[in-house]
Amino acid sequence: MKKVQRFDPTRKDEPMKWYGVQKRLVKMNEDEVAERIADETTLNPAEALMAIRQLRKVVLQALMNGKSVQLGNWGSFNLSVGTSGADSHEALTTAHIKGASINFRPGAEMREALKRADYVWMEKL
Repeated sequence: MKKVQRFDPTRKDEPMKWYGVQKRLVKMNEDEVAERIADETTLNPAEALMAIRQLRKVVLQALMNGKSVQLGNWGSFNLSVGTSGADSHEALTTAHIKGASINFRPGAEMREALKRADYVWMEKL
């Protein structure tokens, strides 16, 4: 964690306060994830990597087809779109779509894991 000083946007007239912000130290890539999966399963790294890539493909296809995807108690993914407004129901077309986002809603397993997380200030690393 890193300490940063910020204004509270709802109380701009008050002095700045200090907040803790999560900082990523290292990014784990897909190959490294596959290696870790292979270490803990009977899959070899190439099979684990193929499974990860297939999961990405299946989740994306489901989202693009209007489905949400729930992965057990880990969490669920859903697609959200932002649009500009139209003056009437008939005037609203797909041209009004500004963009899409993939949302992740953590499930019980991930929420419980986050409650047990240990945090360390960057100055102590």
